[in-house]
Amino acid sequence: MKVSYFLHVALALMTLGMVVSPTQAGSVTFGSGSNSFTMEFATIGNPGNAPDMTGAPNPAGSVAYTYEMGKFEVSEDMITKFNASQSLQITQDSRGPNKPATNVNWNEAARFVNWLNTSTGNQAAYKFTTSGVNDNIALWQSGDAGYDATNPYRNSLAKYVLPSYNEWYKAAYYDPNTSSYFDYPTGSDTAPTPVASGTGANTAVYNGQPGPADVNQAGGVSPYGVMGLGGNVWEWQETAFNSVNDSPTSVRAVRGAAWIHSATYLLSSVRGDWGGGLSVGTQFGDLGFRVVSLASTAAPVPEPSMMVMATLLGLGGYIGKRRMKK
Repeated sequence: MKVSYFLHVALALMTLGMVVSPTQAGSVTFGSGSNSFTMEFATIGNPGNAPDMTGAPNPAGSVAYTYEMGKFEVSEDMITKFNASQSLQITQDSRGPNKPATNVNWNEAARFVNWLNTSTGNQAAYKFTTSGVNDNIALWQSGDAGYDATNPYRNSLAKYVLPSYNEWYKAAYYDPNTSSYFDYPTGSDTAPTPVASGTGANTAVYNGQPGPADVNQAGGVSPYGVMGLGGNVWEWQETAFNSVNDSPTSVRAVRGAAWIHSATYLLSSVRGDWGGGLSVGTQFGDLGFRVVSLASTAAPVPEPSMMVMATLLGLGGYIGKRRMKK
């Protein structure tokens, strides 16, 4: 009986550990030879989660599928190596190879993402009909393979895309362990500690810190293990600011704030809009982006079984309830 009992307890605790630990989806290498680079992704599971009804926009954060979010912001090194093999050059600031790529406009970010697709044998995400690096996309049409009437910006056959507002919001604020949302993208309802660099829990590069930090030193991670979603640099979203993707020239939203901003701009209830969104040609020294990978092959985060839940409750309420976001 004692052996069986303790084995049962051990299995329950092991299962709990699998639930609370963020899943690392792994790495993907792009390019070749001296111009290759690796991008790390974290799995964003729990498909079909409920939306947050207190954030901006409202509702936000519900995603029906498992996907992968770039664990770090796209770096200068990645853009430099992209440029080495392309006739269309993407402009960026020059702070160092591991710094986030900034002064990259939406159109340039979309072309970079398209190359991630086409260089790996996948369908381009965004439809460019002209050759200028700063030219706007066209909408995918019903006759195009991969056309999605709910989002004519994004080709449904593409693997790599810019994050939609729901994909970004969920990766930043959703807690898969309590099925609730945090106020800040570091797994907390209290403002993170401002730091110039590092990876400490509930820290972020903001509030006038010298910055930006290297992409892998941009503070604590979200519950899913994604870094720098608050502070360091603002990040482009794929979605039009009005959430209706019906015009190639619609202004886009950005999220996350930069190293110079206060805690207010990190909140789930605040969306960077500069009076109603940013033009797709806008370039700022504190504005970058990250990448989403679709059609994940990573194993989903295991859910606790009813037997395990009953066992844990029987052990005296081992599982405590985390305060729900107000």
